[in-house]
Amino acid sequence: MKTDIILCGVGGQGILSIATIIGEAAMNENLYIKQAEVHGMSQRGGDVQSNLRISSEPIHSDLIALGSADVIISMEPMEALRYLPYLSKEGWIITSSAPFVNIPNYPDLEAVKEELKQVPHVIAFDIEQMAKDNAVPRSANVILLGAAQQALGIDYDKLEAAVRRVFARKGETVVEANVKALALGKEAQR
Repeated sequence: MKTDIILCGVGGQGILSIATIIGEAAMNENLYIKQAEVHGMSQRGGDVQSNLRISSEPIHSDLIALGSADVIISMEPMEALRYLPYLSKEGWIITSSAPFVNIPNYPDLEAVKEELKQVPHVIAFDIEQMAKDNAVPRSANVILLGAAQQALGIDYDKLEAAVRRVFARKGETVVEANVKALALGKEAQR
């Protein structure tokens, strides 16, 4: 088993929380894991990206080569396109369809969506709106993770258990909101 994942988005969207949950689930499966993070201007809404590699065999590098990512999980559609050169031909993009417009020259959203449609395996939906509609407004990132579950190859129960462990220190209300968000995302992938 080997899964190379690129997580990307904008500072403050919860990319590193997704990486922590996936890493927790993988370690509890006794899998090897390597992670490399790039924190752009994350405090100011800059690019945040993480390479996450999971395998049943030892991993020698924490970086993902061009054309070899199995999954790109993106909190923002333009960021998904930024990392498209890293996606393998059979890889999946799981992304929010709603833009986070933090730059004056953000590309035309319809052009971004058209480019995403050229990728064979894409799941794209408005995670922010789904989070608001379901009273879990701070858990859009976990909704996206739930939608990525199948592409990741990690059992749903293992991800849920990892969500519970990662958020346990924040209290039961936060845990249950994130468990709900994970389930919403899983349902949205169908």
